[in-house]
Amino acid sequence: MPSAERRSTTSPLLQVRDVAVDFHTMDGAVHAVEGVDIDLAQGETLAIVGESGSGKSTTAMAVIGLLPGNGKVVSGSILLEGEELVGASERVMRGIRGRSIGLVPQDPMSNLNPVAKIGTQVAEALLAHGLATKKDVDRKVIETLAAAGLPDAEKRAKQYPHEFSGGMRQRALIAMGLACNPKLLIADEPTSALDVTVQKTILDQLERMTGELGTALMLITHDLGLAAERAQRVVVMHRGRIVEQGPALQILEDPQQPYTQALVRAAPSVTAVRLRPEAFRRPDPHASVVVSDRATEGAPAPASAPSPASAPDNIVEVEGLTKVFPIRGQKEPFVAVKDVSFVVPRGETVAIVGESGSGKTTTARMLLKVIDPTSGAMRFEGQDVAKLKGRQLSDFRQKVQPIFQDPYSSLNPMFTIGRIIQEPLDFYKRGSTKDREKRVRQLLDDVALPQAMANRYPSELSGGQRQRVAIARALALSPELIVCDEPVSALDVLVQDQILRLLGDLQREYGLSYLFISHDLAVVRLISDWVCVMKNGELVEAASSEEIFTNPRDPYTRRLLASIPGNELDIAV
Repeated sequence: MPSAERRSTTSPLLQVRDVAVDFHTMDGAVHAVEGVDIDLAQGETLAIVGESGSGKSTTAMAVIGLLPGNGKVVSGSILLEGEELVGASERVMRGIRGRSIGLVPQDPMSNLNPVAKIGTQVAEALLAHGLATKKDVDRKVIETLAAAGLPDAEKRAKQYPHEFSGGMRQRALIAMGLACNPKLLIADEPTSALDVTVQKTILDQLERMTGELGTALMLITHDLGLAAERAQRVVVMHRGRIVEQGPALQILEDPQQPYTQALVRAAPSVTAVRLRPEAFRRPDPHASVVVSDRATEGAPAPASAPSPASAPDNIVEVEGLTKVFPIRGQKEPFVAVKDVSFVVPRGETVAIVGESGSGKTTTARMLLKVIDPTSGAMRFEGQDVAKLKGRQLSDFRQKVQPIFQDPYSSLNPMFTIGRIIQEPLDFYKRGSTKDREKRVRQLLDDVALPQAMANRYPSELSGGQRQRVAIARALALSPELIVCDEPVSALDVLVQDQILRLLGDLQREYGLSYLFISHDLAVVRLISDWVCVMKNGELVEAASSEEIFTNPRDPYTRRLLASIPGNELDIAV
């Protein structure tokens, strides 16, 4: 955790006093933020936490003067080194942005110009604020990118955003945000879509750079573990108001307000390595998963990972699975998955974890028969998946269903919720029209959504409600196996907790088996019976969840666990 000595004893760099923000809509004014008071000292890191819609990003955008056109600060004061920002002209704010207040936005892909090179975009910031001339701007761009931790900065400056990984794009945004050495940097969910190891690297780099420059950091996040680990102080927002604020560890160890207490209980990054809720089942010590011998060459095999043949009642058996993709213009193909073996015991949850590019989603897509393997065998209920055709393939499709990562793009925006859930029943001609409508109502009940929601559209639902709809659709055909591909990574911690508990309840009620794909080990700790760890397309370790989290054998697994935000904090919840 950053040292508290960085906090200045002089007057605050930023003072936010009784600020209220309204958004003007056709239905009248919406009070997004009310009565917000925040102090931020020079060199201090302050985290603002809360759910989507809590007002945390709106507060930050009010400070930097980047509210949407229908948004306005209707009362209060925002002082930066004593200078009033509320009511300041756009010309004044343009001079402040970048030079005095930097911004690292949430989504690097949508906040970088896809048709401009990275170096060109950094150069624009330097030239706009007079921190470089056309003569020396190329040199300063390279220095700025190198300072942000981008390897081979001269080469990277000539590349486009689509040629960067997610972590590299986020570093480019950090470079742009700090290019002008601002006094205050606002980082809005800077690592929410990144793997834990990349997340740690980015946050370490951000902390180092702000520390060297003496820059104050306002960190917007819904991750309490990250807030406790990286900030001196935490501000908790709920429905546009601050409900609690104070020293980070004090807030996490002894939350006073019910909402903060609920956040702490729901945050897997804080509680997962200590608590295993009774809502989730513990693994049967006589069941098993398996890791390929090649992946653990030179290392002892996990005690709980015997061969697939010895496992009782496995719904899925995967042996030697390999997927190779040819690359146009290159002789060497890309090996996405290499010799992977594991099993899924019936009625249990097997999680596949690893960084982006580890091959976990490719493995899931092969199991769903979306793509065909290059070699190896996949058996579902004893049948070779690769050989399924006709009626057998149709039966397989109904027994194995997916839940996708993004609840915003996985639902047809033109269909009502009822039609979305009913679509699989219509396609496979399950029952009469009345039977299907009754089934839709039952499914809405199962996922704790009101039946009246059947007539609404996805745009009228929150992210958590949409993911519940996606779960209802996956359950429509009464499947036996559900493949969950990052099903909660786009959700806030409270909604995430609700969805995970719902999956646990449904598993117990219907005897479902889950293959759970995730890069979030804290979430995996809550829901999985078994864990398979993948790296560079290979399975490096597989064992019970308890064993993976208490006695990891592979150095890569230990590195993943060490990267969980808040993992080392001693927080009593």
